[in-house]
Amino acid sequence: MATPRFLAFLALATGLASLTYADVSGSGTTTRYWDCCKPSCSWPNKAPVSAPVKVCSKADSPLTDPNAPSCCQGGEAHMCSDQSPWAVSDSLAYGFAAVHIPGGSEESWCCACYELTFTSGPVQGKKMVVQATNTGGDLGQGQFDIAMPGGGVGIFNGCTNQWGAPPSGWGAQYGGISSNTCSSFPPALQPGCNFRFENFWQDANNPTVEYKQVTCPKALTDKTGCVRNGETPTESGAGTGAGAAAAAQKSPLPEKPPEEVKPVELTPAEQPTEEQKKAEEQKKAEEQKKAEEQKKAEEQKKAEEQKKAQEHKSGEEKCDVQYVYED
Repeated sequence: MATPRFLAFLALATGLASLTYADVSGSGTTTRYWDCCKPSCSWPNKAPVSAPVKVCSKADSPLTDPNAPSCCQGGEAHMCSDQSPWAVSDSLAYGFAAVHIPGGSEESWCCACYELTFTSGPVQGKKMVVQATNTGGDLGQGQFDIAMPGGGVGIFNGCTNQWGAPPSGWGAQYGGISSNTCSSFPPALQPGCNFRFENFWQDANNPTVEYKQVTCPKALTDKTGCVRNGETPTESGAGTGAGAAAAAQKSPLPEKPPEEVKPVELTPAEQPTEEQKKAEEQKKAEEQKKAEEQKKAEEQKKAEEQKKAQEHKSGEEKCDVQYVYED
């Protein structure tokens, strides 16, 4: 039996009804990536939008030809550095992602925006609004692969060509860097790289989310140049349904500076011993290695399945098939 969500998508496709944003919601997962390749939604005719997602040259300057081949196929089109995440406040962030929403396709995903409410990790309870600029045949249902410099290149690596990154990208091929080495990145990528380690994200590792589609903030569409037909981007906040709330949550400026809060100093007895530190580091390294091996195996399996599926297609150039990473 068809689900209500599927029927809503079917109605939209056939023109029998209008799909409301409330119909596009659910539970999902997140990963991270930055492969420097041309995003899938940068190709023409993917969706009913004002223009495909903006792409840039090797020098990080905007290109005008939407048909320019991807750098990951020997072409000149790259992901633009300003399509990186940033914190709006301590509880709200904006960014871009490769997505896979149940019941839809690139036609319904490209340049749509989704409000993510994190349900695990140090970002639990915080919100992030992402615009879909990419997708991948190997992404899971309800998966948001957040574009984050230093997040791992995955299957394709255009960063060596564009920025002189190591052959497997910065850090691990899947998951990227494991500590804040953002100062060694090209200046244009450092803010987006630092986002992962700063107050909002706090080095969260693939947190789970509740998601819903919202009207895109203008701050996002101004960077991509891509707006869904019939949508008017919001001027501020987290999109329809969250923008007003986000604005309301912003407290007015204090009349006087807050008192300085001094850090609490631990006594020698309260501080962890060197053995405890080493044990914790070893445990974390083992967990990370195990998770990376598992994700890499899944990635390879899905890549093989996708390769078989692509053999039945011809004439379409894509460099967006990726993104199950792990730190």
